[in-house]
Formats: sequence, structure tokens, C-alpha cells
Amino acid sequence: MDAGLAEAVALLPEWLRHQHWFTGSRTGPIEARAVFATLLHESEPRLWHVLAEVRHAEGVQIYQVPISVHPHRADRLDHVHLGRTSEGHVYDALHDKDATAILLSHFADGAPVADGLTFHVQKGATVPLGQPSLVMPGEHHNTSLAYGDASMLKVFRRIEPGRNPDVEIHEALTDAGCDLVAPLEGWVDGTWQDPQDGSERTANLAMLRGYLTTASDGWALATASVRDLYAEGDLHADEVGGDFAAESYRLGMSTARVHETLAEVLPTGTMSPADLAALSAAMNRRLDAAVVIVPELEPFAAGLRAHFDVLRDRTEAVPVQRIHGSYHLGQVLRTVVGWKLVDFEGEVLASAEERRAPHSPLRDVAQMLRSFDYAARHLLITDHPPEDPAHDQIVYRAQEWTQRNSEAFCNGYASASATDPRGDLDLLTAYEADKAVYEVVYEARRRPSWLPIPLAAVERLAQPR
Repeated sequence: MDAGLAEAVALLPEWLRHQHWFTGSRTGPIEARAVFATLLHESEPRLWHVLAEVRHAEGVQIYQVPISVHPHRADRLDHVHLGRTSEGHVYDALHDKDATAILLSHFADGAPVADGLTFHVQKGATVPLGQPSLVMPGEHHNTSLAYGDASMLKVFRRIEPGRNPDVEIHEALTDAGCDLVAPLEGWVDGTWQDPQDGSERTANLAMLRGYLTTASDGWALATASVRDLYAEGDLHADEVGGDFAAESYRLGMSTARVHETLAEVLPTGTMSPADLAALSAAMNRRLDAAVVIVPELEPFAAGLRAHFDVLRDRTEAVPVQRIHGSYHLGQVLRTVVGWKLVDFEGEVLASAEERRAPHSPLRDVAQMLRSFDYAARHLLITDHPPEDPAHDQIVYRAQEWTQRNSEAFCNGYASASATDPRGDLDLLTAYEADKAVYEVVYEARRRPSWLPIPLAAVERLAQPR
């Protein structure tokens, strides 16, 4: 290994534990070694593309860390400074505009060949060469770069062999002419040798897609509507100027149309009664584990299990297909021409095999219904805690907003599909309860002050129908 690269890789363990996209131990020992490295640029900045095998208390993972090396310290990059080596100062290259321009240039015809890396350009796509990059805020598991207002490069940080669902689904929808997603423009594949058995591994490393100008985040729009409602003392959700129900209806329509296209262009199947019984058992196991972590769940466990056990006793098969997999208001953007769905990577903490597995579209619907509930209730945590005299009234208004927008979403979905999500209420409710259990554990571990939001949901869902 290049001596300078070896010094840079030695800086990774301490730096990784402070990155929000690193899913390993934050406090225990971390070891890192390069399993793949390609020099993309020789002169300043020296640019290495690195895949690092990272060992920590929870296991072994592969992370993608492009690094740039400058002979002199660059003040503008202090926030992504890994440290110093004999060759100079080492930085996270995705925040280095000089380095990201070099990275994008490899999508161009005639670009120098990068050993182990293959840059694909979708037919008819225009790569925005020469456009400056900007790291987008709010990414939790990956790093996305906007190149001007033309394209977005999403760089996957934790790498698993095989196709990334985000690339696979965007390619399928783009090829099908679906205008409800940002069009795929290109992607990057990497090939390396597995450090354990020496076998060749290949994975999608990054995805280039169109940049959605004029786009507004669905979460921001929904929560603005909630604030409008709470600011009005005596108006109902359908009487407030910021009523979101029409947007929820249109979002339901867009969701149904994307599901319909996915069923047309990617494999479909069915969940047999045995598969449904296995799903029921998995939901129960997740609940059992959650009760141990969050004992506050115990009073509602029997009611939740009743929803899961219904699936165990079903005798009819359920259609399944590829879906979004991690669907919420932060994964949709409202543009001047309507809603667009983004980030089809699925639950990134799940295995690649799990994320590529087909599911009932009702799983996406249930996740969006949970997101409506979060949008309505988050102000109860931040602005209207229990000691606020208006708390009880706000709880009622939150329930009203959630119900109104959930019904509008389902109505929109039904209007654009042969399926009404409420037609299989048992499966929809089971998925919703399973998601709420996941949220309880997540909030208990990450945001304890937000725990009342999913606890209120499990209390509601645990009630007999």
C-alpha cells in the first residue's frame, strides 16, 4: 500500500466514531484497513477513493471514504479534517469542491480509467461538468452533493455487495418513463476482493440523479400546516388556510402510481399463508425485544400482539412487490409539477437482502400514516409539553389533523389504484403497529424526549377495534 495512503487510513478510526452515518460503536475500539483504494488524482489535491473494512464491537462493515490530501492546511475544510500525514493534511473529499469536481469528471467520455471503479451514464443524460458541488444538509446515512441546480450525487457510505435498491429502483422507474421520481443520470460501481475469502465483490457506490428544483420537503410542508392549525384557537383542520389534506390526497395518488409502475417493471409475487405466519412471528419477536428495552410498552403488548396474530391465521395469499421501504414525509418532495418520491434505499440499517425483498405496498402506506402522526404530534414535545394549559386541546387537534390527512392520503391512493389501502385493514394495522414498535425503541435510544409520540400510537393501536 502507498505509504501516504496507509498513514491516512490510520486516521480513520478516531474520525469515524464522530460521523453521524457511522453505525458502529462510538466508544469502543475501532480498527480500519483499506480493502480497496484507487488514486483518482495525483497532484493537489491528491485524491484517493477508499473502501475501508471497519471492525468494531458490533461487527465488521465496509465504508466508503474518499479522501483528499493537501500539502497545506485548508481552513475552509477544517470541519472535515482527519489529521496530518507526511504528505500533508487529510480531508473528507466529499466536502472538498476541488476533489468533487475531479470525481464528477470521471463520468465524462474519455475520462481516465479508474481501476476497480466503473462510472455509468444513463442514455440521454447530461452530466453537469464544471458545476460546483455543495454538500446537502440533513443526510443521516449517506452524503449527497448538489452540482449546481442540475444534478445530485448520492454517495453511499456503508457498502454491501450487490445492487443498491436506490440505484435499482431509480433505473427501473427512469427506464419506464415514470415522472414521479428524479431521473437517474448515472451511477458508480466498485469491485474489490473480499478480505476474508479473496472472492470478488461488486457493489453500487454512488448514484447521480436529476436535481429537483423548486422542491419543498414534505415534512416541512406538513409541519407548517400543523403550526397553522395550532395557532388557530377555534378552527378545525378543514377550516385553516394551511390545510394539508389536498396535498395528502395528491401524495396518495403519486404513491399508488409509483407502486403500480414498480409492479409492472420489477418482479412481483405473493406472501403465502405460511409467509404471513412467519411475518406475524417476526413482528411478535420485535415486540418481545422492544418490551425488554422499553418496559413502558408492556401494558400495550397484548393489544399489539392481537394485530400480529391475525396474520398468522389468514388463509389467503397477499400480493407483494418492490416498494419504497422507508417511506415518510422526509422522503417526498413537492415541486411545481407535483409530488416526487426520493431515496428508495429502504431501511439502511437492514441488510441489503432485506431491503431488496418484496413486500405488500401497504407497508409503505402504513409508514406514511405513522409519519402523519409524527408531523401532528412533534409540537407536543417541542412547544406544548404536558404542563402547557393548552396541551390537552393540542392533543385533540393533533388527532384531528392526523385522521384528516391519513384519510385524504388513502382516498388519493384508492383513486389512482385498483386497491384501497383500507380494504385490508388487518394487514395495514399490523404494519402500522410494527412500525410504531420500531419507533418506540428508536426514540428511547436516540431521542427520549420524543418517546411519548410512538407510545401514544401504540396505546391507540392496542385498543380493541
